[in-house]
Amino acid sequence: MFLRTLKSVFAAILLVFAALPASAASDGAQNGQMLRTWYRLVLELVRHTSNYSPPVASRAFAYLGVTAYEVTASGDPSLRSLAGQLNGLEKVPARQNGQTYDEGVALQAAMAFGVRNFFTHTGPTGQRALAAMEKKLGAKAAEGVAPEVVARSEAYGRQVGEAILAWSANDGGANVDNMGFPPDYKLSDGPAHWTPTNLIRIQQTPLLPDWGSNRTFATASGATCDLPPPPEYSEAEGSDFRKEAVEVYEAVNALTDEQRAIARFWSDDPMLSPTPPGHWISIVMQILDHEKADAARSADILARLGITVADAFIGCWHEKFRYDLVRPITYIKRLIDPKWETLLITPPFPEYPSGHSTQSGAAEVVLAAFFGENFAFEDATHAADGIAPRTYESFHQAAEEAGISRLYGGIHFRAAIERGLDQGRCIGAHTVKLVTRQ
Repeated sequence: MFLRTLKSVFAAILLVFAALPASAASDGAQNGQMLRTWYRLVLELVRHTSNYSPPVASRAFAYLGVTAYEVTASGDPSLRSLAGQLNGLEKVPARQNGQTYDEGVALQAAMAFGVRNFFTHTGPTGQRALAAMEKKLGAKAAEGVAPEVVARSEAYGRQVGEAILAWSANDGGANVDNMGFPPDYKLSDGPAHWTPTNLIRIQQTPLLPDWGSNRTFATASGATCDLPPPPEYSEAEGSDFRKEAVEVYEAVNALTDEQRAIARFWSDDPMLSPTPPGHWISIVMQILDHEKADAARSADILARLGITVADAFIGCWHEKFRYDLVRPITYIKRLIDPKWETLLITPPFPEYPSGHSTQSGAAEVVLAAFFGENFAFEDATHAADGIAPRTYESFHQAAEEAGISRLYGGIHFRAAIERGLDQGRCIGAHTVKLVTRQ
């Protein structure tokens, strides 16, 4: 799949750039296409880099988005830098006064630097693909540009990339050891709390328990959009908690074909997909491709979407490990039906709230701010994997479906879904407040 996808990406690159004359090397539409081409490779690298769980992937999307945006904004007087607006980002390198820069060459160099450094752990195939992409896009971006302008522009792009990389180094998520599973983590006592849900050795502790303490981007901290407690744990018949468990149990046992399709469409498992945040990146990429968006619009939207899904995972993880709630499969097998199985594999971390819901609610708010509350679209994210596209009348509808898909999959209780969407919408509102236009 990776090699086939990579070939299709390069074919698209050659077709797009071959159709444009060399004098169009800095054209905004072409640079927007170039940026999205890099993102296509990133979506493939995410699914082929072993430690890129959804939170780790969201972090990369945020930093790469800011990298692309800052390079673009530095050459566009209509755009305002995010320095001073994002936590810890105080300054971004400025261009030399009176000097000529090529926008495409600078953007290309910044993205090449960023992707190379945020995917240092990808495998040999990914590294070869990355190197080939950098060579091909670099050569094409430089066509028709004076050599001294190319050199200056490349140097500036790398400067911005270096500044963003340095900013990322102390956010708490730069180093992921043991695939994110701390071997010395002590599980909480009592039946209400998370316990391992499979026999995989490395997953006997939860994934990234400290992620909720990472530095956020647009929200003040992981606690900014906190949640009320989930329904009080109970094993009693008729209790609110048991009712939620029974709902999951009965729903999975009576799934319709449509509900199964929804669950699988939004499953977005690591190593088998671009992960949940990558799914939303893919959605906006399809929209931007359709409208042939220029570099300024593409960079603005991709930066904000990356920022909001990254903040969503930090906020969600803050609450997950604050409440440390048991998963449906553990409760149902112990108290209702020991032979019961979920449709989807339960992820290795606490239940409340739903990560899919939090990041989908955040993405919904940000994308609706750009495209409108009633923007209809088709999502063909998984078409290459044989999963039929789905259509939506709005981002709200898509977010709601992504959330409920986790109940159909047997992974989450309803409260985790509904309150996760609430949390995500709160986080998304903070991202919308960022000022990118002068």
